[in-house]
Parts: sequence; structure tokens; C-alpha cells
Amino acid sequence: MERKMEENMRDVDAGSEAGGEDALVGNVNKLMVTPPGYTGVPRKGHLVFDACFESGNLGRVDYISEFEFDLFIRPDTCNPRFRVWFNFTVENVRETQRVIFNIVNFSKTKSLYRDGMSPVVKSTSRPKWQRLPTKNVYYYRCPDHRRNYVMSFAFCFDREDDVYQFAYCYPYTYTRLQHYLDSLECRNLDYLQREQLGLSVQQRRLDLLTITSPAQQNPEKVKKLVVLTARVHPGESPASFICQGVIDFLVSQHPVAQTLRDHVIFKIVPMLNPDGVYLGNYRCSLMGFDLNRHWQEPSPWAHPTLHAVKQLIVQLSQDPVGLEFYIDVHAHSTMMNGFMYGNVFEEEERVQRQAVFPRLLCQNAPDFSFSNTSFNRDVVKAGTGRRFLGGLLDDTSYCYTLEVSFYSYMAAGSTSPVPYTEDTYMKLGRNVARTFLDYYRHNNFIDDNKLQISNHINSMEVLSQGRQGNGNGNGRTSGSERGAERKNQSITGEY
Repeated sequence: MERKMEENMRDVDAGSEAGGEDALVGNVNKLMVTPPGYTGVPRKGHLVFDACFESGNLGRVDYISEFEFDLFIRPDTCNPRFRVWFNFTVENVRETQRVIFNIVNFSKTKSLYRDGMSPVVKSTSRPKWQRLPTKNVYYYRCPDHRRNYVMSFAFCFDREDDVYQFAYCYPYTYTRLQHYLDSLECRNLDYLQREQLGLSVQQRRLDLLTITSPAQQNPEKVKKLVVLTARVHPGESPASFICQGVIDFLVSQHPVAQTLRDHVIFKIVPMLNPDGVYLGNYRCSLMGFDLNRHWQEPSPWAHPTLHAVKQLIVQLSQDPVGLEFYIDVHAHSTMMNGFMYGNVFEEEERVQRQAVFPRLLCQNAPDFSFSNTSFNRDVVKAGTGRRFLGGLLDDTSYCYTLEVSFYSYMAAGSTSPVPYTEDTYMKLGRNVARTFLDYYRHNNFIDDNKLQISNHINSMEVLSQGRQGNGNGNGRTSGSERGAERKNQSITGEY
């Protein structure tokens, strides 16, 4: 019954089963693609495709010509409706070999590929991810593929010994998260606690971080409580970079972070769907469930990670401290910038209070758009964390979905989009974290008279922006950085 409900549920992010790709149940494994009828010895230029690795996804490769290949995304496990995320490697290339890859079975029609988005690429000798040139990417409806939308990109391989990796967006794997959390634990910070909240169906860790100053430092102090979760949708990898940015800031020695730890308890679940992330799914868990539609009655056996997080939040909501914020971090495939979704309330005063945090975040983060932020009560969103917890928690609590574009943001006064990088995603996370200080100062929970650091905050951010730049030529670059950039330029595969 539960599976039938999942199949019947439709919303703006739902896919189509057209195209018969439900037959694709596994990834290609070191698949050498040769011309039809070829029986000779494999040669350089007979491309070898592989997606049998963590977060990999490529279900099938069809040889069209020496220069062209049709690629099929493997659908999410146990759910043929979702085909968006791809992540695969290509090797055995010939130097200067030119190819066109057509990804032919996307389940969504709307896409940021129509607005200039391009896949990301890296290679063994150039391990830093970068985006392909927009001019080499085409997104169109194709009559040869049941009029499905196809994304084609042209690429020129330049180093025969390299293995090239292509992905929908910057991957952030379960193993990467585990290494990151292990490194945090090794620092033995007295204000950081890591615990295993539960296990996934495939027995992967569901981690919970608690970040706050030890109680013995201020035993009489009443603290606020904030919960943040990410990666309920496994293909939305930018959410993990944002989450890491939040964590990095909160455990730092920055005076804002120290003040927040003294006044706030942060509970963070960095990866709500570890199986889906590991398997290379876009939206679903191992068993094919969109976990963000099952908050109302999560099953301890079918949705164990969601069940554990819901139990935690229900318990926290009954704590005398009270849960004030719940933020669920996602990535968006059709819109630019960062923005938020909130709930709709009858009381105007509560509506105004709910808008305060997004407005403050807009002041702190140049890539966050308050105009894109919206408040709704769509029926199809009833099972989401934001909607369900908004109804469960009392009227002093705020529940948001934080969205960020898979592609880019439009900065104030800019006429062209600025593509996100791993670093700028993490910077948005840092800005989310520091916005809590502004919020609690705004509400007089943190005393301005005792906190003389606002000028310091602003100057630190200006310095950070000046050093890092924002991708449009405003930041200065050192000679060594320029050398690294030159080293990476050729991977863009100019055709």
C-alpha cells in the first residue's frame, strides 16, 4: 500500500516513466564501447565507461558513431520515475579525440541546462572539478528519443593516460562525509559531540552532531535550539557543501561562532539518506521512497533514518528549551540563487516573524534571494519535513526549506549568472550560520551591549570576499593560483 501511494504521488519534481528505462537496474562496469561488428584487438579511442563506484550513475551506452554516444541515466533504485543524477568515468581515450555525449533519458523537462548550466568534469591529473564551457552544451527536445529532452555536450580529450570523470554536479559522497566527521572528532573539541542516531536499511551511519558550549561553563544560561538536516534527496549534493559550511563555521574560533555556541544548541544531521547517496540515486532511498514525502508516518523498517530523525525532533520539541528552528537543506534544478520555502499561517504577526530570518540572510549572503523566497501550503508538499514539522511544533518555532541552485546565482547589479563552486556553496553555509547571530540580536536574546563584534564580523567578511573573489574578476589571484588555473584550463575540453 505504501509503495502504491509513492507511485501515485505527483508533484512538480516528479518524473515520467516514458522511455522504458525502468529496465536499467545497474551501472555500467568498465564497459568498452566498440563499433558494431568489431572483433579485433581493443584500441586507444575505444572508450571505456564506468559508474560502478560510490555515487556513480550510468546505466547504458549506445554507440552512434566514432564521435557520438547516447548515454542513459540509471533510474533511482526501485523507482523508474527519477532519472537526473549522472556520475561516470571515461578512459582509454586517444589524445585530441573529439566526442559528443548525448544524455537521452532525463525524467524532467525543466532544467537549468536551458539557462547555461553545464556538467562538471575532472581528470586524474587535474583533480579539481570544473564546469564545461556553456557553449559546448545543448539542451533540446529530441524526436529520436520519444521527444524526451536530451542534453548533449561536446568534449575533446587531451591526455591519453588520464581517466576523466563527468557528473551532474559536484559529488559529495557518504565516504567523504565520514572522513570529514572523523577529522572533526579527532580534534577533541569540547563543544562538539558526534553520535550515531541510527542506521540506514543498508546499515550505513546516520550521524548527529551537537554543537554548543559545555553546560558547566554557563549552568544557568537558557539556550535556544536549532535543528538542521541535509541530503534527504541524495542527488542534491550542494546541500552537503552548505551543511559543511555551517559546521565549519560553528566549530571555528571566529568570535561569532563562539558567541553562538554560548547561546544556541545546534543539532545537525548532515546526511538523512545515506543509502541513496551511496547508490547514486537522485531523489529516492534504496527502496525507492522519496523520504521527504513520508514525514507523517515514517516506517522504522522502510524509512529508518527518517523515523529516527522524526523521533529526535518530537523529543526535542517537548524539551523545556523548545525547538525554535528547523531548516532542511536542498538543491533546486530549475531556479537560480539560494532561497527559502516557509509555511503559511493565519496570524499576520506570525507571518511577519517568519520572514525575519530570510530577510537577514539576504543581507548577509549576496547569492541569497528574498524575492525567490515563498511561503505556501501546497497539498503535494504535506509530507515534507517543513510542512509536517510546521504543524507539529508550536507557534514560536520556524520551519524552512533552504534551497540553492544546482547552477548559479545572480548577484546584485550583475547581468550574467555566477556559477556556484564547492567553495561558494560552503560560503553560503557560513553565511547561514552567522545569520543566527543577527536573528538573536534582533530579538534581544543576545545582548548588543555585551557583544561588540558587529564591525569585526563585517570586516572579516569583506576580507574573505576580497581574498576569494566571486568568479567575476573582483578577487585578486596569487601567482601560484594563476599557475594552478592554467594547469586546469585544458580540461574544459574545447571542441
